[in-house]
Amino acid sequence: MEAHTLLSDTSFERQFGEGTLEPALFTHEAHLRLAWLYISKYGVEVTIPKICAEIRYFAAQNGAPDKFNRTLTVAAVKAVQHFILKSKVKSFSEFILEFPRLKYRFKDLMAAHYSFDIYTNPIAKRQFLSPDLEPFD
Repeated sequence: MEAHTLLSDTSFERQFGEGTLEPALFTHEAHLRLAWLYISKYGVEVTIPKICAEIRYFAAQNGAPDKFNRTLTVAAVKAVQHFILKSKVKSFSEFILEFPRLKYRFKDLMAAHYSFDIYTNPIAKRQFLSPDLEPFD
């Protein structure tokens, strides 16, 4: 169990949005949880600009503004949305158990959509680059 799961969804969302979440709690799984929460609550169209702005702010607040990657953030939201549409569960903990590849094989999942390295590409960090292999649903 990851430490972010000790927070309720409400507390996790509030602390992240305020920039007060302990940085060590914002793991890859916590990124996925945030996307799941926002998509479930706001829908994907609202989630994309909201999560981009908040992750960018969080990174800057914690002395790592260069860590924000727009392509990766948007692609992660689209991947989470894809699996939400296939899911019948009501909680993130059930969701991540249902689709563990989001947590454990995320880079492979991204490689199915992108032929280039979206993690280090300087353009991908600044703007969303659409997949060149397989579009997201």
